[in-house]
Amino acid sequence: MKAILTEKAPKPAGHYSQAIVHNDIVYVSGQLPIDPKTGEKRLGSIEEETEQALKNLAEILKAAGSDLGQVLKTTIYLADIELWGRVNSVYARFFGEHRPARAVVPTKNLHFGFQIEIEAIAALK
Repeated sequence: MKAILTEKAPKPAGHYSQAIVHNDIVYVSGQLPIDPKTGEKRLGSIEEETEQALKNLAEILKAAGSDLGQVLKTTIYLADIELWGRVNSVYARFFGEHRPARAVVPTKNLHFGFQIEIEAIAALK
């Protein structure tokens, strides 16, 4: 087992790793829309929050030796299911033709007032 830590994604704020690699699979912790350079919470439109969370996810995958094209499954936690169409547009742009398995979990509240959190499981390249 190998823990992943990159400066290009937000540092863990608790007792967890950005990701763990085990048996050629990358398990990425839930990513919030936090700017990794400044630590700023990117509270904005759902499109902005989704984009930042996916950028963080992509950087962690890269540090682990993977990328978005190797994602097997994502789980998206969403504060308001009514935002789903807008999230899906950004998500589709990031993943392009690749269509990993996915679950969308509506939830009442997320940390710090965020509207979205995204976790993933991916294969190594």
